[in-house]
Formats: sequence, C-alpha cells, structure tokens
Amino acid sequence: MSRLGMLTPSSNTVLEPVTYQLLGDVAGTSAHFSRFKVTEIGLGKAALGQFDDGNILAAAELLGHAKCDVIAWNGTSASWLGFDRDEALVARIEQATGIRAATCVLGYRALFGRLGVKRVGLVTPYTADVQAKIAANWGAAGFECGAEQHCGLSENFAFATVEEARIEAMCRSVAAAHCDAVAIVCTNMRGASVAARLEKELALPVLDSVAVTLWACLDRIGADKTPLKPWSRLFSV
Repeated sequence: MSRLGMLTPSSNTVLEPVTYQLLGDVAGTSAHFSRFKVTEIGLGKAALGQFDDGNILAAAELLGHAKCDVIAWNGTSASWLGFDRDEALVARIEQATGIRAATCVLGYRALFGRLGVKRVGLVTPYTADVQAKIAANWGAAGFECGAEQHCGLSENFAFATVEEARIEAMCRSVAAAHCDAVAIVCTNMRGASVAARLEKELALPVLDSVAVTLWACLDRIGADKTPLKPWSRLFSV
C-alpha cells in the first residue's frame, strides 16, 4: 500500500476530488490531504506571506502522522517565487518528517526535461503580473513561455469556477503558437479532465498541475504510472 500525502491550499476545491478520480484505477494507492491557509494569489506582501515555510511544515508534520510514503506540495507558488523555493521546501520537509517530498513545480521541471520541452504554452487563472513573473522564472530556467493565456483572477476559490470550455479555448490559443507543450498551471483549475482529449486534438502534451503533482509523487517513490496513461501522456514518462 502506498500512501501519498498532499499539502493543499485551504480554499482549493479541485485537487482532492480530481486526485481521487485519477487514482480510481490505481490499486493499492491512497491520497491524504493536509491544508494550510491560502485564499489569494498575488505579488503583495500578504499574498506572498501565505507560502511561508512554517505554515507548510506544520501541515506536513500532520501528514507525517499518517506515515505517508511521500509528501507533496500540491500548489504552484514556486512558479512565481522561483524553483529554489520548492527545492528548499523539499529539503525542509524531508528533514522535519523523514519522509520523501515532492512538489508540483519541480514536477513540471522534471517533466519538461524528460519530454524535451523548451517552449511552453502557459495557461492559468492568475493576474497579469503573476503571469509575467511565472514567464520570467521559467524562462530563466530554460523554458520559454512562447504564448500565454490567463483569466485575471486573484481569489483562489474562484479559480475552480473557470469552466472547462474556457480552459480548452485557452489551451488551443497557446498551442497555435507552436509550443512544445501546454501547461495548465494551477491546482484549483479543472484541467485534468480535458487534457487527454486536447492532447489528441493538438498533438501536444497537455500538463495539468494536479496530474503533474500526482506524477511527481509516484515518480519520487518509483511507483507504476501505467494505469494513469489514459489521463495524459505525462504518465508515460
């Protein structure tokens, strides 16, 4: 039995049910969640302060009580804060709990490398300034944001209200810019359910954040991803 621990933004209503859906055909694996306060995404002091390691580590400690095999930060804050933030967080979680750790954003970086992605089509619900920060951080790491679409939202709860049809339209728009992959960056956005059909239509990997976090967890513990292949081609690498 593999137990996957997920650190979850308090106002997120998507990642838990979607993770359970993804794991529906994966025998012997369960997901467990611990929340900490996140209600707003932005570049102001209060919004950035929500991602202080202390808050996250307290939630991680609780997952440690469940003897999880891996603990993952199922959020995308390092996209605008920098990959180094998640690298440090992984080290601190592992030191504090003795349990292997992973994150969504480090999962993206690993997948881009394995898939040979250099030019990314970026889709998010975020505001323009957050989007620009993501593009700058990813670009500095060698992943050019060749096209982007965003919704201009800052309330974390509201991200879950973005309809699948709009997400699909945003993905089609960035794919038209000849990107190597589409990244739906937000774990409170309903991208996992549209990824497979968009991949067939666009002939590109469509990487949803909730699916990427699950991939990162399974990869960290060396678990079989084969049953998840129908959801997205990312589970083939």
